[in-house]
Amino acid sequence: MKAEERRQEIVNRLSASKGPISAGTFSQLFGVSRQIIVKDIARLREDGYPVTSLNRGYLLNLPKKPERIFKMIHSDEDVETELNLIVDAGGVVEDVFIYHKAYHKVTARMDIKSRRDVARFLENMTSGKSSHLKNATSGYHYHTVSADSAETLSIIEEKLRESGFWAPLQEYEPEEMFEKK
Repeated sequence: MKAEERRQEIVNRLSASKGPISAGTFSQLFGVSRQIIVKDIARLREDGYPVTSLNRGYLLNLPKKPERIFKMIHSDEDVETELNLIVDAGGVVEDVFIYHKAYHKVTARMDIKSRRDVARFLENMTSGKSSHLKNATSGYHYHTVSADSAETLSIIEEKLRESGFWAPLQEYEPEEMFEKK
């Protein structure tokens, strides 16, 4: 792996992480010395990435984009339409989750930003014996969607309502989780 690719992967992993990642972890992951990782972090900082050093590792302090949770219902055949609607309107599908009466909240990261990501996701779903997470709850599911602005999220919400994919909350769902941010 080239240094530039390694640095991009460091950024990707720091962006996705909820906690610090140590230089030792990165060095094992990429098969390079800890000192190489320290130099990569220094280079990322030079390139403008806001990387913070802690005693437990590194964090990437990117500004938080507005996000909203949308509750949906539709068939398997409508997954592509739903995801394309969101990305075409400027949203990023961060995750999918369900509320199951027995299992409670079950979440999977998606990180879908484009039609190409949608196609890749659908290809992965059809190439194995996997089923959409929504099928465990009769089609009901939620997406955390981020965008560049709250206005973009409102446009996405309007389009989802118009499409018929929007689903009302049930009495057992925590309403505060769905408040607009």
